[in-house]
Parts: sequence; structure tokens; C-alpha cells
Amino acid sequence: MREVVLDTETTGLNPRSGDRLVEIGCVELDNHVPTGRTYHQYVNPERDMPDEAFAVHGLSEAFLATHPTFSEVVDGFLEFIGDAELVIHNAAFDLGFINAELERLGYSGIDSGQAIDTVQIARSKYPSAQASLDALCRRFEIDLSARTKHGALLDAELLADVYLELVGGRQPGLELAAEKKLAVERSDRARNIPARPARPHEPSDHEALAHEAFLKKLTDPIWRD
Repeated sequence: MREVVLDTETTGLNPRSGDRLVEIGCVELDNHVPTGRTYHQYVNPERDMPDEAFAVHGLSEAFLATHPTFSEVVDGFLEFIGDAELVIHNAAFDLGFINAELERLGYSGIDSGQAIDTVQIARSKYPSAQASLDALCRRFEIDLSARTKHGALLDAELLADVYLELVGGRQPGLELAAEKKLAVERSDRARNIPARPARPHEPSDHEALAHEAFLKKLTDPIWRD
């Protein structure tokens, strides 16, 4: 089961009023296990950067002007995500920006049914608790020390850890791997134990005499030769 955890950074909150995508970060999962494959791209929004957005992610207009536009990276992005389910924190927001960029270029938008919204999962599991990415990282004791500002790839990596906790724990194969390691260690210990000589099964003369004396006390014992 292939999934892609996805996050974006933007120039603002509303793609319909002229705000644009400026960064995409993706982390690939296979059967809920990170594969190590990622996608990361800064995007030139071809517009200015509002101060409010810059304070969130620290991506300046001058910096982004040195990177390709969405039209130049769209094919690589679509190839990476393919038909995988997209794991997104507040999917409506990120899909809104991605689809606005796609539609601007004449591409079909991504259907909302392809997305898994971790905000909805978190609110369902913890209805009275905060559902922000920071709050969920704190709940699951996921290290946030590198998150001094928002960044699409870092946030996607954090979200991957959060998502795996929400669906039942990080690295679902870890328990089986631990059991296998323990079995190997036990086998190694067993091979290092010195072999004991076989226990003799023939009775000693003393044991044979004692057994004969016991049989004399019985009437026609069935096991007498």
C-alpha cells in the first residue's frame, strides 16, 4: 500500500485571491513504513511575498525567484505522487493550492477522495484536544527541535510520524523485527552452551536389587519378566 505524506508552503491563505504555492514536500510510505524516498521543491510564485507569510516559513521573494515555476516542476511532482493516497494535515488547504496551480496550467485537479486528512483523524480520536501538527507531535513525543519555522519537507516528515502514531504506532513491523532478533539471540546462546554427556538409562546394581525387593512385596506383578 503506497501512500505519500504531503505538505506545502504558500504566500497566503487563499489561492482564489492570488496566493500561490512556494514549496512542496513529500515523504513516501509503503505499508505504513517510510521508504526513504522524498520529493522536495521550492517554487517561484511569480509574485511578492507578504510579510505575514514570510514570518511563517522564511522564504523570501528573492530566494524563490531563483527556483523554477510550478509549470516547470508539475510533471515531476505528479509522477512522484502517482495514484498514491495523499496523507495531508488539513487536506482542503493544501489540495486547494495544488489544484489551483494545476487548473491554471490546464491539468485536472486532484480529487479530495485521494486524500487522508490527519486533522480529521486526530479530532475523531481526541475530540477535546488540539489537532495542530505541533500539538500532535508533543502528544506523541516526536522531536520538534528542528522546527524553528514551517518547512514543507520537514513538516511532511513530522506528519509521517504523527500519522503512523494515529493509525496504530510507528514502524508496524518493529515488533516482529524485535521478536526475530530475540529468537536469533536465544539461538546463539543455545549454541554456546557446552553439551552435557547423555544421562545413562541402565539401572545400577543397587537400583536393580532395590527394585527386586520391592516386587517381592507385590502379588503377581505384571511387569516381572
